[in-house]
Parts: sequence; C-alpha cells; structure tokens
Amino acid sequence: MVGSKRNKTSRRAFRYGIAVILLLVMVYPYLYMILHSFADWSEVDRKVIPSSFSLKSYSWLISGGETGTPRPWLNAFFNSVIVSVGSTALMMLTGVMVAYALSKLNFRGRDTINNFVLFHMFFPAIILLIPTFLVVQRVGLYDTYMGMIIPKAVSLWAIFMYTNFFKAVPSTFIEAARLDGASDFKIMYKVMLPMSRSITTIIFLFLLMERWTELLWDMIIVNSDDMLTLNVLLSQMFGPYATYPGPLYAASVLLTLPIIILFIIFGKKFQEGMQFNLK
Repeated sequence: MVGSKRNKTSRRAFRYGIAVILLLVMVYPYLYMILHSFADWSEVDRKVIPSSFSLKSYSWLISGGETGTPRPWLNAFFNSVIVSVGSTALMMLTGVMVAYALSKLNFRGRDTINNFVLFHMFFPAIILLIPTFLVVQRVGLYDTYMGMIIPKAVSLWAIFMYTNFFKAVPSTFIEAARLDGASDFKIMYKVMLPMSRSITTIIFLFLLMERWTELLWDMIIVNSDDMLTLNVLLSQMFGPYATYPGPLYAASVLLTLPIIILFIIFGKKFQEGMQFNLK
C-alpha cells in the first residue's frame, strides 16, 4: 500500500512538473516582452530578467523620441476599436441569421449553401485578397472605415459554429414561439440567441481577437496616417525604431493588453462555454 501511494504521488508530481514546464514555455515570451518594455535601454535584450526599470520606452513611443514625430497611438487605438467592434458585430449578426436559416428553415438549395460554407472554410483566403481589394477600391471605400469593416463582415466559422449549435436545439421551442405569433426574426433574437450564450461568448472572443490582430488587410486598404490601426502602426515602427527595441516591446504590450483584459473579464464564461460544448 505504501509503495502504491508513493508511485501515485511520483506520477502526479511528474505530471505537474511537465505541466508547469509547458506553462512556463508558453507564458515566458509574453513575460519577457512585458519586462523588457519597462527595462532600462542598456539592459533591453541583454539580460533575461532586467535589474532596472523605467517608463522611457513608453514615453519614447508616445512622444516620438529624438525623431520629434509623435506616433498617433491614441488615434490608432480608437481606429482598431471601431474596426474590430464593427466587424465583430456584423460577423455575429450574419452568423446568427445565416445559421438559423441553414438549421431551422426548409428552403430549396439549403444543403448546397451549407456545403459551400464547409468548402469555403478550407479555401485559402489569401487567394481572394487582390480581387476583394480591387472591388473595394472600385466602389470608393479605399482608405475608409467601411473598407476595413465590410469585407470582414461575414465569418464562415461563426456560421458553422452557430449552425451546429442551432441544430441541437429542439424544434418544439420554435413551434411554440410560432404558435404565439413570433416571427423568424423574433425567434432568432428572443429564443435562439439567449439559449446560445455559451457558444456566443466563445464566438465573440475568437472573432474579436482575430479582427483585433488583423494586419494584412488593414495594411493594404489604408493609406493615410489618420486611418492606421495599431497593428499597421506597429509594423511601421521597424523603420524609425529598429535600433530601439524597447519601444517595440512597449508597443506590443499596448497591442495585446485589450485581449488580456477581455479574457480576464470573459474567461469564466469562456470556460463554461467550452465545457458545455464538450458535453
């Protein structure tokens, strides 16, 4: 009995040790970025853990340092918020509407559309980048918020997730709502959407994070400094700030901070949604 308990304790300690090592490997790059964003410039990328800290990188980032050209970080932040929130709201709206139609309405061509959604999920999106850019430019949306939002207004992944969830909802709820005189739009947003809070939280977080970190599309569709998003602005820093890695780390922290805050706020809901979908 004693030997068996020791073996169990040893195996458990071994598993915990492996888990801790893997966690440190995953978390270390972000911790390194935070530490060196506050590190004194003489120690940036020269020590694993800096011994002296300051806010010089952040002040340099905002003021422009020796270049005397302040970078429009505050404006870029609001641009990212507008574009990310707008695109995410549209992706979730279209996701709910299309998924409801594909899962609960009977119409000709439903299976064809569903198969097209599945096929298009595996289609390389980069192939459509240039045609989409030409269309946006032709209709006069180049270098505008709409040019950044509308092409990202539909998420096939969101449609796929909502469709699978709605299919599992008993049709009796919909029949009861229709007997009460509810329209399909009212059923979608008064019945189906409240029942899908768990999956909605997951979809919202993933879509918002994906759009927040979008770089390529915002880079080619934006020309003026007033329309730059945080990602594009950060990518342009490698020119004037290439010899100053401290501000680069500080900019990366500012870029990832909203995502960390969102995860802290919705982390519990996210875990509940994941557990619900695994059952």
